[in-house]
Amino acid sequence: MKEVAELLNAMCSAGVIREYALFGAIAQMRYTEPVATPDTEVLVAVPDPQRLDLLKPSYEYCAARGYQPEDETVRIGAWPVQFVPFFNPLAEEALERAEIDNFEGVAFRVVRADHLAAIALSSGRAKDYARILGLLESGSVTREQIARLAARHGLADAWTRFQARFLNE
Repeated sequence: MKEVAELLNAMCSAGVIREYALFGAIAQMRYTEPVATPDTEVLVAVPDPQRLDLLKPSYEYCAARGYQPEDETVRIGAWPVQFVPFFNPLAEEALERAEIDNFEGVAFRVVRADHLAAIALSSGRAKDYARILGLLESGSVTREQIARLAARHGLADAWTRFQARFLNE
């Protein structure tokens, strides 16, 4: 993961991406028990979001450094990394408010637990619901924090349904 963090920081310094933050299952491991995942998802802000091929500069930058694409990911050391441009106001806010963590002396940005839970709620898959439950069980996020984000991002009904299904005993 150190190699991934170094590359992401270099991509920011070179202006290939404006900002990044780990999200998804890899980011969740900061807050909960390890979970199985096929790749590392990185939320990115690109300099020119109007480009049709907005991730092309990222893939070119990686290829020039010997990191080759594999399907929708780029293999960086042992990690298949998927670059995901922020896709809605919730993801944009998650990127903007990401926290800085440290991996073997290298700083890198990680989406906060409350935003991870809200993004998972917006996806609505079984594995996303399990992710929310794991974050709640670990104490990394509260119901109130999720409720505030859900209300702000049009997910209040989804949060109500989730609570009724999984949290109301």
